Amino acid sequence: MAMAEKASPNSPILKNAVKAFLIGGLICAFGQFLFFIYEKWGIDEETVRSLVPTTIIAITAVLTGLGWFDDIAKHAGAGTLVPITGFANAVVSPAVEYQTEGRILGTGAKMFTIAGPVIVYGCGTATLYGVIYYICSMFLGA
Repeated sequence: MAMAEKASPNSPILKNAVKAFLIGGLICAFGQFLFFIYEKWGIDEETVRSLVPTTIIAITAVLTGLGWFDDIAKHAGAGTLVPITGFANAVVSPAVEYQTEGRILGTGAKMFTIAGPVIVYGCGTATLYGVIYYICSMFLGA
């Protein structure tokens, strides 16, 4: 135990938290910037609400494919786990890593190894929440 503690120095928690907060905030601010730009272009609000996350997912996928997202994540830590960027990275990273094994058994099979459980449990939780909300709204009239 003492040897493990000696070999792994303590993380600068405050510094890491501040960096995560700032970079995560920048990602969110960038999303808001995209929202304003798309609205300025005259796109209706409903479409803009779809375009913003789609744009952020595409940018994250490209940055991951180029190997740059990992460099950003080294500095940002949890700040890059803003759900949409973290999810896009979780899908693209295994796809890039296993592409040498072929399109089907490499990229296709491994693409959702990390993101798959998030999709499964996210959909399951959303369904459960929806059922509870429906039952409550029937009985409480809310």
